[in-house]
Amino acid sequence: MKPRQNSSSAGSSLNTKQSRSSSSSSSVTTASSSTSSSVASLGQLSSASQVSISSSGSARWAKSYDVCICHSNGDFEFVEEMVSYLESQTERIRCFLQLRDGMPGSAITTELCDAVQNSHCWVLLITPSFLEDPWCRYQMHQALAEAPMANGRTIPVLKGIDRKDYPRELRCLYYIDVTRKEDGFRQIKDTILCYLQELCRSTVSRIE
Repeated sequence: MKPRQNSSSAGSSLNTKQSRSSSSSSSVTTASSSTSSSVASLGQLSSASQVSISSSGSARWAKSYDVCICHSNGDFEFVEEMVSYLESQTERIRCFLQLRDGMPGSAITTELCDAVQNSHCWVLLITPSFLEDPWCRYQMHQALAEAPMANGRTIPVLKGIDRKDYPRELRCLYYIDVTRKEDGFRQIKDTILCYLQELCRSTVSRIE
């Protein structure tokens, strides 16, 4: 999901001083407009170009999970609610949740790396607890190393933190704000499905 200029960019030349003074904050922006435009473009695809992400030969099944949820233990209750929403969708989004799906006795570092590598997308739930958890930061860096250009695979989700605390490593990516929970969950779902649809469509195009 690549950052897009907003509709006010045409008048940016008239506000040079103002834009310079606010450049640090403007580099961090929400995903609502970008997600909406991505999903809108997905909906505009002709029926001929649409592919099923659930067919037996879909590229979706090349990995064990559609999305890995990276979170701190302190946010588990919220994450359970989000995962319940995602897994209840018609597409049955496959989520990896470490406290639920992890293998007892396995090494934490190995498990975190495997979860990242075996998932198409990664939701990073950025909260105060996340920022203080070294394992969360480790998994965040693993996700960034796996897909440096992001391409819609890394999905930062902000909850309960100021924009100034948004991790510097992620400031080239749009984030989703879950202050309004239902809207946030829907944006997360749409972003995941948009990536999976594009993945499957591009795979079919290469085969043809």
